[in-house]
This record gives sequence, C-alpha cells and structure tokens, in this order.
Amino acid sequence: MTRPLVAIGRRLPHGWHDLLLQLGLFFFAYQGYQLVRGLIDGKTALAFDNAERIVALERGIGSFFEPGLQTALLDSPWLIEIANWLYVNTHFVITTTFLAWLYLFRNRHFPFVRNMFMVAMALGLLGYALYPTAPPRMLPGEGFVDTIAIFSGFDQDSTAVSFLVNKYAAVPSMHIGFALMIAGAAVGIVANRAVRVLWSLYPLLVFAVILVTANHYWFDAAAGAVVAGISALVAHRLLAPVRPAWSFGRARREATA
Repeated sequence: MTRPLVAIGRRLPHGWHDLLLQLGLFFFAYQGYQLVRGLIDGKTALAFDNAERIVALERGIGSFFEPGLQTALLDSPWLIEIANWLYVNTHFVITTTFLAWLYLFRNRHFPFVRNMFMVAMALGLLGYALYPTAPPRMLPGEGFVDTIAIFSGFDQDSTAVSFLVNKYAAVPSMHIGFALMIAGAAVGIVANRAVRVLWSLYPLLVFAVILVTANHYWFDAAAGAVVAGISALVAHRLLAPVRPAWSFGRARREATA
C-alpha cells in the first residue's frame, strides 16, 4: 500500500503533506459554514424580514425585475431545466475541479487563489451570520417560483439537504463570488483565447442561473461581487507582500493542460 502512495506523492507539487494541508484549510472553512448554519437556525422570521427588505430596496430603486424575468422564461421549460441542472450541479463541481487543476498543474498560482477563497469564505460567513436572508424562491407572494422544486422535483429545503446547506445564506451570493474568482484567475492563466472568452462569460452564466431559478436576488450577486473584489485586494495587497510566492504570477501565460 505504501509504495503507490509514495509514487503518487512524488507526482504532487509539494508532496502529501502540502496537499493534506490545503485540504485541511478548506475543511476548516466548511466547518465554519456549518457553525454559522447552526447559529442562525431558528431565525426564520429575521431571514424573511431581511428578504422583504431587499425586495423593498430593489423596488425603491426601480430594479425589482427578477419575477418578470422568471415569468418570461417559464414558457420555455427546457431552458428552466438547463438552469436548474446548472444550479444544482456546477457550482461546487466547477469550483473544486478548477482548484484541483490549479493545484496540480499550475501550482505557482494556487496560493494566491487559495488565499482569495479563504478571505471570501470568511466574509461570506460573516454576511450569513449578520444578515440571514431567505432566498427569493421562498417568497411566492412576490411572484417568485421555486423552479428546481416544481420542474425538477428536488426539494432544497428537505432535512437531508438542509443538514449540508444553509438555506438562509442568500447574502452574499458566493455562487457569484466563486465564479468571479475562478474566472478571473483562469483568464489570467490560460493561453488559448477561445478558452479565456468562455471563462470570462462564466460569471454571467452563473448570474443568469441564480436569477432564473430564484435562488438569489441581483442584490445578492452584487454583494458576492464585492466580496470577490475585496478578497482579491486582500490577497494581493496584504497577503502577497508577506510571502511573495503567494502573489499571482503573470510573467508568462501557461497553456491549459
């Protein structure tokens, strides 16, 4: 058993110790997510009050367009099904796949991106704890439809799902935060122009998906974008100077594997 593990370790950028350290950091961040989920259990009334405040804010500035967008697309069930599938399946898969590829094949960029994610997840947890918010799909009275439940038959609020996911973690939208961070990193690394264009469009796709499925307001997406921006700034201005190896090297572009 040890011989295959040793052989694999030699192929890792910095051996098993470093890989386990990186996994431990993300596991620690996930435990923080679970802790916050437990802290806001029972704050249902506050979560719905905060949701109504966001709706009132959007209405007040004339930008409450999400229900109208959904209604316009409900007559195209195939489009809704695609959006549902993308929401359920791509967020964690694309994010973790990109991080794994970055760690294994473009490792000199990994520390900067990892630091962005650590800062972003900390800010996200702070937002969830201080401002628990029910997602729009829980406000049918405002004209929203839970497309994933109605079209795909998947209950996001079931006991099994709620054990893993914080259903009142709408603000900020880390779907947008993660999408912007990995897309920005990919555009800076990838050499192929067509692939860079696809990555640059990825956050827009995610934005459309979270609105169409009524899992986020545009306000949440804006908050997620702010979190991504702050995280990049902290990683660049505060953390990279401490250890230059943590900076995002752009001396040369590297082709995708």
